[in-house]
Amino acid sequence: MAPLTGNLRINSDRLWESIMEMAKIGPGIAGGNNRQTLTDADGEGRKLFRAWCEAAGCEVGVDQIGTMFATRPGADLEALPVYVGSHLDTQPTGGKYDGVLGVLGALEIVRTLNECGIATRRPIVVTNWTNEEGTRFAPAMLASGVFAGVHELEWALDRRDAEGARFGSELERIGWKGDEAVGSRRMAAFFELHIEQGPILEAEGTDIGVVTHGQGLSWTEVTVTGREAHTGSTPMKMRLNAGLGMAHVLQLVDEIALDHQPDAVGAAGHIDVYPNSRNVIPGKAVFTVDFRSPNKDVISAMVERLKVGGREICERLGLDVEFTTVGGFDPVEFDSGCVASIRNAAKRLGYSHRNIVSGAGHDACWINRVAPAAMVMCPCVDGLSHNEAEEITPQWAEAGVNVLLHAVVETAGIVEGKDTGSGD
Repeated sequence: MAPLTGNLRINSDRLWESIMEMAKIGPGIAGGNNRQTLTDADGEGRKLFRAWCEAAGCEVGVDQIGTMFATRPGADLEALPVYVGSHLDTQPTGGKYDGVLGVLGALEIVRTLNECGIATRRPIVVTNWTNEEGTRFAPAMLASGVFAGVHELEWALDRRDAEGARFGSELERIGWKGDEAVGSRRMAAFFELHIEQGPILEAEGTDIGVVTHGQGLSWTEVTVTGREAHTGSTPMKMRLNAGLGMAHVLQLVDEIALDHQPDAVGAAGHIDVYPNSRNVIPGKAVFTVDFRSPNKDVISAMVERLKVGGREICERLGLDVEFTTVGGFDPVEFDSGCVASIRNAAKRLGYSHRNIVSGAGHDACWINRVAPAAMVMCPCVDGLSHNEAEEITPQWAEAGVNVLLHAVVETAGIVEGKDTGSGD
């Protein structure tokens, strides 16, 4: 097998041009994208992606939940393929890079290998997972979850959006329901490149995040019940203020997360106060506490402290409180061999790098259940994502895809080539 050295690099300009071309489909209102899953824009983006893949010599397959698989053949017909990719769907006010960089970066790997005349022992499969964002059809990472056996296919196809549209019907409407059984493919490994969606890499001036773990999470819905009363005529000491109880519990959530540093986080992003009137003391507050950590025991400890401390707070204020688990998943530890391939690639290419924990869920987190998997991360400006102002530099994108290229090719194995970068 030919050696793999640091001279093998992608075409950065071609990668950036592809990202900008895809961004023209489903434009947002402030410079980003609104290409939500199974919309007409999603269908148009898929069509462009398929054309690019076929032009690169790939055979494109589609499974029953719409995930796209573009295969570059390998020399060994019996070898399991190396899969690489992410997602093309976006948030309603999403950026141009979240998910897209991982898919088009994977395509750039194929284009680079073609250009260099390099054959690999294993096939390489560029992948576009359906409905990673989960913004139109919940939950997120839906297609990869079905692939990994987390969800049943029929359950997934029956998901409804806010307007009542059915997932399976919309998939058929835009013409992207395939015949291939979901989860029938076997993988030698799966690699995913993603923007960090956090501020650490940029703040430290680090080129590459080597993702060792994905945070697990627990969602606990907290219902605090007091008594509605007039805000002007009810004495302070006679109030049963559910909003006040919620405020104290939210302060506790912050304290709990801070006490489990460096990697734990916690907040409540979904909050409803009833009756939500200016001159009525809240009689009920319902909010969901999101705790995350790469350590399952830490998550359990944080949830338990929330329940104990929350009951004490509400009892002191004369309020009732209930806790209901409404979601969550265990932390992910990515495959050590795949992680080592990413780290070795960063070293070989001379990029600064550090271990990092993914604070968000990604398709690789589900695929890690059924195949060795790992992730590469590159910085994003101010850590901003799920926002039209999301931004990265061409240099960050180039570094991330170069590392992805080397990790994938190292795993797939070079068998021949007129230019393997061996002059380094």
